[in-house]
Amino acid sequence: MRKQFIDNLRWMDVLLLIPYHAAQAFNTWGELNYICFAPKRAISSFTVFFSPFFMPLLFLLAGMSTRYALMKRTYGQYIIERIKRLLVPFVFGTLVFCPILSYMGDVNNCAYEGGFFAHYIVFFTKWTDLSGFDGGFSVGQFWFLYFLFIISLASVGIIALSNKMIKNRGKAEKLPFWAICLMVIPLPLLYGVLSVGGKSFAEYLYVFLIGYYVLSYDKVIEKAEKYRYTSLAIGLAASAANVYMFIWSGKDYEAINLIAKSFAEWFMILALIGIGKNRLDDKNSVSEYMSQRSFPYFSLHFLWIVLFQYWFADIFSGNTVLLFLVPVICAFAATLLCSEICLRIPALCFLMGTKSKRLK
Repeated sequence: MRKQFIDNLRWMDVLLLIPYHAAQAFNTWGELNYICFAPKRAISSFTVFFSPFFMPLLFLLAGMSTRYALMKRTYGQYIIERIKRLLVPFVFGTLVFCPILSYMGDVNNCAYEGGFFAHYIVFFTKWTDLSGFDGGFSVGQFWFLYFLFIISLASVGIIALSNKMIKNRGKAEKLPFWAICLMVIPLPLLYGVLSVGGKSFAEYLYVFLIGYYVLSYDKVIEKAEKYRYTSLAIGLAASAANVYMFIWSGKDYEAINLIAKSFAEWFMILALIGIGKNRLDDKNSVSEYMSQRSFPYFSLHFLWIVLFQYWFADIFSGNTVLLFLVPVICAFAATLLCSEICLRIPALCFLMGTKSKRLK
């Protein structure tokens, strides 16, 4: 039986990408962005609050979904499905959308004066930090797809090997909740391991495998549901501490900050799994609509938020609230409209890793 709360948590998480990426333009820690505005601690707090857990949650959900997928597919079929759903949209997005974002970064941050099409040469020949903020080659938000693709392939090997070596599987179902909580311990040690562009393969592989080996079992999900408010309380407290230390304290609490970040990541994930199971484990017209559009939404959202921030930069230069909210609202509308169009073009659906919608 399909677990609807996984799909619902996934599209809700993806929906956060527009305000999250919009808020990065106001960051207070000096990081470049395609568009940069005056630093604002309140808006930066939004980014820092969600950053520990909202992308790891997607990897954990992918790990859970992998167990259910492998119940119906062979390893080969699973890999082919991953190529279609992850590798194809990664290549398409990197070649089509990222050059536009990189061009915007070069214009805004490096005073690039050449034409858009001439900038393609810059995009494919300038290699720096892969962010694209300086006009160089970038994979943009599509880092998530290549991370997940590589992790999926690595996990298939791990799963196949463990299935041969371990005969008594399913012991995770018997884990007490306190033991599940202790799975937070390795996280601070993994953040800097196999890091690319500030993102850790080791962290996301760990979370993915926990999704597969632990949280995909019904009895474990039931424990997460039972203790969802305990997890939420710990997660919110850790998230608030993380925001305070990183944004508002004015001091360097690096080690403690790292621990707060890991607690925010793990306990917010447990809380969201529990709340999702309790409140979101059903299917309705809204969830069906958003689930079908989550893939094109993911591919398109960043382009629109950057364009609207660029267009409204001068108009709302004196009003931070409007400078944040208006591009976000417009980007939501434009992204959903373009997603709707893409769903009606089979070729674009294939290139964005989703299924086409048949017109009635």
